[in-house]
Amino acid sequence: MEFLRLCDYFKIKNNSFITQTNHYFDTKGFDLKGASSALRLREKKGKWEMTLKQPANIGLLETNQDVDEITAHAFIKSNDFPNGEVKTAVHSIIDKLDGLHHFGSLTTSRVEFPYEGGLLVLDHSCYLSIEDFEVEYEVADFESGKEIFHNLLKELNIPVRKTENKIERFYKQKLLQINE
Repeated sequence: MEFLRLCDYFKIKNNSFITQTNHYFDTKGFDLKGASSALRLREKKGKWEMTLKQPANIGLLETNQDVDEITAHAFIKSNDFPNGEVKTAVHSIIDKLDGLHHFGSLTTSRVEFPYEGGLLVLDHSCYLSIEDFEVEYEVADFESGKEIFHNLLKELNIPVRKTENKIERFYKQKLLQINE
């Protein structure tokens, strides 16, 4: 498997991975998704952060808010939406916040490390009965980074693939489950 080949090549051990879980929320009619937005609650290293991603003139606008564990669980279980910037931003998109509900969770085990002037990121994600793997290369200069990344993949005999981001993959699977 390609992911294991990368781990072996870089001598990555299982205990090197950090786990984070994203909990996703929307209305039954996917009103946030329809507005090209996404609401998640992330648990990582015992910390919780709520994030609304929405379109901006360039890229995405992220509105973030730290919450405590009790508040996070109340939101997941009973849609007890905490007051703050994220709630205000979500309310600017949809009127009825009580229509939001927890759609599911995506857990990612991630390792990241410096590589050839950039940051190489290896992700193993599980969600809605799906398991997938992803490798990303973050660099300051796109063109030189693209060449370095493609050379690495070529050396390890891994094809370049265009992939959707995690939330897109999650929603695609959720819609498949709903329509079954």
